[in-house]
Amino acid sequence: MKSNDNIYTLIGQNIKKYRKIKGYTQEQLASKTNLSYGYIKNLEAKGVYASISIETLQIIAHKLEISIDKLFENNK
Repeated sequence: MKSNDNIYTLIGQNIKKYRKIKGYTQEQLASKTNLSYGYIKNLEAKGVYASISIETLQIIAHKLEISIDKLFENNK
């Protein structure tokens, strides 16, 4: 279970990182992806884990203009 928590945290951190690079607010990313603001907020929040499909990750990555593998990178 711990490894799942870590992957959700990593994905959330990367969504936030690339969203900020694009200059989008959480609300703007939500609008561009047809996801709710609350969903984006929860994905990015530390300690808040939401299930996310590969299809949703592809949509987010596409709107952030990155490849999906960027969402799994651990650049510590």
